Amino acid sequence: MGKLRVNAFSVSLDGFAAGPGQDVQNPMGLGAMRLHEWVFPTQSFQAMHAGGGEGGETGIDNDFSLAAMDNLGAWILGRNMFGPIRGPWPNDEWKGWWGPNPPYHVPVFVLTHYPRAPLEMEGGTVFHFVTGGIDEALRLARQAAGDKDVRVGGGAATVRAYLSARHIDQMHIALSPVLLGAGENLFAGLDLPALGYQVSAHRAGERATHCTIERV
Repeated sequence: MGKLRVNAFSVSLDGFAAGPGQDVQNPMGLGAMRLHEWVFPTQSFQAMHAGGGEGGETGIDNDFSLAAMDNLGAWILGRNMFGPIRGPWPNDEWKGWWGPNPPYHVPVFVLTHYPRAPLEMEGGTVFHFVTGGIDEALRLARQAAGDKDVRVGGGAATVRAYLSARHIDQMHIALSPVLLGAGENLFAGLDLPALGYQVSAHRAGERATHCTIERV
């Protein structure tokens, strides 16, 4: 059985993973795009999101971006990560933020309170909508992933839930040199040492400091 991981999760210096005022125009909240400026110039990001073209920077930030996609067999997402719709699904028109070919290319299990049929996309991504909570999503994701790892993509509330349950084996935080002042704090209400987590490594990249947190 593989690990349950969080990777390339950008956080401000004051602990926020999303800004205030999340909506369709600002899915990460006001000002929160600055958290991810470390990854946009990397060769890995450019190849994945900029039409697959060449170019982009190599270096430490790129190394962490590449490692974030290594050995993945499934993903888990909170509903907010899939889209801005609240309440029952009005129809099947919303298919995510990423267009017809999302960057996952493996099964993705979306936490929701409302049933919806699986959604098959290009490139091997299939969104499955799980109403049974975080343990059910993890069971299904592990089943789909086989010997590979499962990655929790967010948002912050979903990561907190899996940390609280001590399910996450390893977590990579990209600490961005940004202050948001408000929004969704990743570690609100968590006592990570009491939950058995510790910082196992940290390394300064070109635009972010990369910290690895592991369960001991």
